[in-house]
Amino acid sequence: MLNNQGRPTQPEKASASYRTFTGNRGLQMEEALIFETGRLDVTGVDCEVPAAFTARLGGLERRAALDLPGLSEPEAMRHYVRLSQKNYSIDAGLYPLGSCTMKHNPRLNEKMARLPGFADIHPLQPVATVQGALALLAQLGHWLTTMTGMAAVSLVPKAGAHGELCGMMAIKTAIAARGEAATRRVVLVPDSAHGTNPATAALIGFEVRAVPARADGTVDPAAVAALMGPEVAAIMLTNPNTCGIFERDIVAIAEIIHEGGGYFYCDGANFNAIVGKTRTGDLGVDAMHINLHKTFSTPHGGGGPGSGPVVLSARLAAFAPVPFVRASEAGLELVEHVTGQSFGRMSAFHGQMGMFVRALAYMMSHGADGLRQASEDAVLNANYVRVCLNDIMSSPFGARPCMHEALFDDEWLKGTGITTLDFAKAMIDEGYHPMTMYFPLVVHGAMLIEPTESESLASLDLFIMTLRDLAFSAQRGETERFTGAPHLAPRRRLDETRAARAPKLRWTPPLPAAAAE
Repeated sequence: MLNNQGRPTQPEKASASYRTFTGNRGLQMEEALIFETGRLDVTGVDCEVPAAFTARLGGLERRAALDLPGLSEPEAMRHYVRLSQKNYSIDAGLYPLGSCTMKHNPRLNEKMARLPGFADIHPLQPVATVQGALALLAQLGHWLTTMTGMAAVSLVPKAGAHGELCGMMAIKTAIAARGEAATRRVVLVPDSAHGTNPATAALIGFEVRAVPARADGTVDPAAVAALMGPEVAAIMLTNPNTCGIFERDIVAIAEIIHEGGGYFYCDGANFNAIVGKTRTGDLGVDAMHINLHKTFSTPHGGGGPGSGPVVLSARLAAFAPVPFVRASEAGLELVEHVTGQSFGRMSAFHGQMGMFVRALAYMMSHGADGLRQASEDAVLNANYVRVCLNDIMSSPFGARPCMHEALFDDEWLKGTGITTLDFAKAMIDEGYHPMTMYFPLVVHGAMLIEPTESESLASLDLFIMTLRDLAFSAQRGETERFTGAPHLAPRRRLDETRAARAPKLRWTPPLPAAAAE
């Protein structure tokens, strides 16, 4: 609703100090731990005493009681429904995490993933019984290589970091095939890279050298050339980069790497910004992972299931891992054993079937023009956020256009006594998940916002007005709104450092009142 000034009316907020007997706040239910409400001596399920049997666990079978809390069916349902209501989700509101691309998951995709033959197949079924699934994998791989202009694809990797590992293992194997394994031991990684980039390179035995960023947040070809030598195996470059900027000199960088005998790995985490606009293979890239959850709308978060296919150039195609789909006279087959120069196997099975179905459904429902528009809308939305906040929140790279995400720093908060963390916590009271904080590391107090193409103008306007209201409040010196936030969440601000360093992972019954005294 709008007031007579044309602005949204603000609902009256409940006092943070108001207390209820139950701990509930209207429909926001307080929920205890399941061990605090359940009874250890009962269960909602009738379990018959098993007949006599001979244990086959070699003396490792459990002999003590399970000590699981017994709940009735209504209690169990209420417990998990109430917990779900305490989680923020893309279905509840705008999710502005920069670099993570938390976009809408179309329900059409979910319906397709639940079709018989996709949802209920088993990875050990005979290949003859899963020809439709293999055809889907082949079609998905075809479109991934078409969109990127690459020669081959591996659908095996389970996530972005796993995809990085796949691409870099292919590069390492290619270098070994040239007889240069002992000499090419260095990987160049820009300062603005995702932390998994140097970690992946180090994991498989490479030495990591940092490439500094220019003042505008991009990589200078001259800096790459200065570091290039016979010991360099590859560069790992994100494009668009983590500052939300397209690396305009990427072709020149690729030429420097290739002339020096190295390979170009591109972190495809931000492919969502350029699908249908440019093909990474045309830029000189040799390997790139694609996060299906970020670019093609498969579910994101909660620990998975993830999917990070890797596309490979003609220079690396022969080194792709198994398994992979191949056409034969008998139909489609799944090549399970290493042939030729493949670096081998990095996962027991092929990948996440449900994610493949969802991603292909997204591609087919959008078409080429729709995918291109999604990229354009993602960039448009990010720049709309940037322009609407630039007059009150500082940007480390000035007024230059961004790609899929807008990056701000904490320069505008100096003198207020408020930090990036305080500002983010205050967003929780307004019903928003905070943006990505303190990343990328090359920007002090970074606030990275990625609205994606999913958001309408109305939802963006409300989000922008909310951040502007918070920014004006910070500049007016209303520090308690921030340093005490969140005030309205189910729990107040936690000691995050202590929680990470000394987590309590086991519930223990509280002492009786008399003993506690």
